[in-house]
Amino acid sequence: MAWSMVVALGGFLFGFDTAVISGAEKAIQHYWHLSVLEHGLTISIALIGTVIGSLLGSKPSDYFGRKNTLYFVAVAYLLASLGTSLTNNWYIFLVFRFLGGLGVGASSVTAPVYISEVSPADKRGRLVGLFQFNVVLGILISYLSNYLISQVGDASWRLMLGVQAVPSVVFLVLIYFIPESPRWLILKRGETNRALEILRIIDPLNCDEELVAIQRSGIKNTGRKKNESLFSSRYKTPVILAIVFAFFNQVSGINAIIYYAPRIFEMAGLGAHSSLLSTVGIGLINFIFTLLGINIIDKVGRRILMLVGSFGLIISLSLVSYTFFSGSFSVFAIPVYVMVFIAFFAFSQGAVIWVFISEIFPNQVRAKGQTLGSSTHWIMAAVIAFCFPYLSEKVGGGSTFFFFGVMMVLQLIFVWRFMPETKGKTLEQIGSNLIVH
Repeated sequence: MAWSMVVALGGFLFGFDTAVISGAEKAIQHYWHLSVLEHGLTISIALIGTVIGSLLGSKPSDYFGRKNTLYFVAVAYLLASLGTSLTNNWYIFLVFRFLGGLGVGASSVTAPVYISEVSPADKRGRLVGLFQFNVVLGILISYLSNYLISQVGDASWRLMLGVQAVPSVVFLVLIYFIPESPRWLILKRGETNRALEILRIIDPLNCDEELVAIQRSGIKNTGRKKNESLFSSRYKTPVILAIVFAFFNQVSGINAIIYYAPRIFEMAGLGAHSSLLSTVGIGLINFIFTLLGINIIDKVGRRILMLVGSFGLIISLSLVSYTFFSGSFSVFAIPVYVMVFIAFFAFSQGAVIWVFISEIFPNQVRAKGQTLGSSTHWIMAAVIAFCFPYLSEKVGGGSTFFFFGVMMVLQLIFVWRFMPETKGKTLEQIGSNLIVH
């Protein structure tokens, strides 16, 4: 659906903004003569902004609407790209990196919620998956862009960061043409007629039944406090699922690899030029296997993807760890194992996370629930991005990747024992099944 594709463009900017720093991080460190800790802050400040943006994301999304919040996201991306590429002051650079992080955080809450709320049940996994598909497309394009722009010269890092302004403007313009979420219109504004017009476009055959189901989900909560805490006992199951799922997403090591791929490959013995080129391979593998995952997620279900992916992540991380420990390996061994890791991650966690978290909370608290899952995800991402340069230098790649592998063993147990299947069910059915009545 065209609306989902427009909103998923926020995912493209999300991915581009997340990964583009990998090509510029060494030049930035050299340009401002940054210490290891200052450099870690420069990379992770965007993630600090992302954490705050995701923590606050439900408030504007619930109060101003999903669409108006997306306008803020587009403006944040635009200003961040222009500001980081033009400034000569490190502190101002940090401010604009932080602003870009706010955009990423708000986008990771609002975009999946919006898409899930305008998607038919039988296509929801694929349509929400468009967001993640665009995230990895953004990562791929940023890696390719970094490699091509790196040929320009010493100031190429500025162009790497500034080129994001172009898709930011496109996103800002296209938001004008999408409608507001019908569920938000009904439950937050009581605009039933306007919402029904949108529901007729989404699902002409079942729009009336969908309207009644949404209204009933609101009626069930009318006897409760308007701002009932997400952490009340009735929501404990989706809360635990969202936190644990998002936690495991990051302790896989995915963002350490996305942010520091060239550095990891140089640790493995590749030259700087070959390392940048290898990141394009990571982006391409990520893109292909995410595309595969979102195309079958509504057929095989979320749990199967996660079970298969967990096994692959354990094996690939173990190979990377063993290779670093052994010290005797061909220069291409670690890049190959990392790409196998990326393939299994994209196929499983990458394709599933934003779909699953956007589905498991009832209508009344969906934005708050998405905020919880997203903020957990980004808090862990910030911790890993900040610590990875220090850990890789002090304890080595072997121990670092061994830790990631152990975490994926725990993820496998979690998926096997506790993760419910949500494919083919309406949002109202899923919400009702997972809360304590």
